[in-house]
Amino acid sequence: MKEASFYEKREEKKTACLLCRHHCVIPDGKRGICCVRENHGGVLYTRVYGAPCSWHVDPIEKKPLYHFFPGSKAFSIATVGCNFRCLHCQNHDISQLPRGEDRIEGYAMTPEEVVARARTEGCASISYTYTEPTIFYEYAFDIAKLARGAGIHNNFVTNGYIETKPLTAIRPYLDAANIDLKSFSPSFYRNVCGAGVEGVLESIKHYKSLGIWIELTTLVIPNYNDSVEEFEKIAAFIRDEAGVETPWHVSAFHPTYKLRDSFRTPPETLLRAREIGLAAGLRYVYTGNIPGIDGENTYCYTCKEPVIKRWGFAVAEYNLEAGRCRFCKTKIDGLGL
Repeated sequence: MKEASFYEKREEKKTACLLCRHHCVIPDGKRGICCVRENHGGVLYTRVYGAPCSWHVDPIEKKPLYHFFPGSKAFSIATVGCNFRCLHCQNHDISQLPRGEDRIEGYAMTPEEVVARARTEGCASISYTYTEPTIFYEYAFDIAKLARGAGIHNNFVTNGYIETKPLTAIRPYLDAANIDLKSFSPSFYRNVCGAGVEGVLESIKHYKSLGIWIELTTLVIPNYNDSVEEFEKIAAFIRDEAGVETPWHVSAFHPTYKLRDSFRTPPETLLRAREIGLAAGLRYVYTGNIPGIDGENTYCYTCKEPVIKRWGFAVAEYNLEAGRCRFCKTKIDGLGL
């Protein structure tokens, strides 16, 4: 184990974890909500440093990040654990392992080895993903710092519950993030995710203020967060607080884990959400997890021509020149376009 960052010592050998917005106060011998940060004698430790449970080379579009070096490869890496307990988590076998079975699984891999693998695979970036990167912050921080020195970019795929100080600290090495905005409902976050929506909204605004490129994703679950009112509230928040240039991904749900009382998201629901986002003034709204329907492509917000055509996670046609629309020369928002 490695001593954790961002905590304070309290009386009776308690520790106050300041890494995420849960603000766990942890007694001696106990763990925080994430179950991977543990108090030993008044010192807080991370249990997952240097122990990834999963790594893979992915297309960056899988994150999904559509305006961050499109068509490139990302070296994706994760450790076990999460500070949420989403009932619909598709990676619950690793995200909930420390909570459900009280086990830490992983393989020994130093930050130097991670960066070396990313270079060997020709990856433009390292993606901290699959579980929640906040809970393996110390490991991610050390990897990201080395990656930046090696000319490799870094991105988080995150639930957006990190606190202000740790996000500010990693900012010099963090280029982009896809942040889940799972709902605009406090009860949804409380009952389905075990967290609070206000913390996520504040985090999104902080990412934006730091100049980190962000894209937002809403997994649309029938009968949970698929109302017109919900879509309108999310679209208005993105427009007013994150900016019209921030891409919004609305993705299809399939029943999994503990949320099996719903059904797969109909394509028309995603298309309705996309229409609402565009009507609110957002420049880029995408539909995900249903290949072949309108909403996978990037369109120029000025002339409406397709500047990037996609099928699933693959880029099929690229009509950008130095980041500008080939047809009307409008600058398309993003990094590495």
